[in-house]
Amino acid sequence: MTKVNQPSQTHSGPRPAGGEAAPPSGREKDALYQGGRLVARVAEVEVDLDAKEVRFGEISNSEELVIPDECEFREYRILIQRIAYATKIQRGEEHKGRVLRGVKCDLLGYLEA
Repeated sequence: MTKVNQPSQTHSGPRPAGGEAAPPSGREKDALYQGGRLVARVAEVEVDLDAKEVRFGEISNSEELVIPDECEFREYRILIQRIAYATKIQRGEEHKGRVLRGVKCDLLGYLEA
C-alpha cells in the first residue's frame, strides 16, 4: 500500500511515485479548488494511491465547497464520498464557517498539465 502523509516535501514532475504530489503552479498545497477557485482549507491529509483515496482529518472554511462536485487537490482530481462529522464554527480566524471532519474522497485522476 502506497501512502503519502503530511507534512512532506514538494516534488517536481507531473506524477511523483510514492511521494507527495506538488500543487499546480500558483496554488496552495493545503487547499481544495473548484472551477479554479479556492473553496476550502485542508488539514491532516493522507493520500492512499493503492486504494485510490484521499482522506482529510479536517476541511475548514468550506462555505463555498459544493460537496457533490469534483474538487482539485494538489495535482489530483477528487470526489468527496463520506463525511464523518460536519459543524459550523464562527470563532477564531483559522476555522471559520463550515468544518468537515473525517472526510474520505475517491481519487479520480490527475490534473492535466
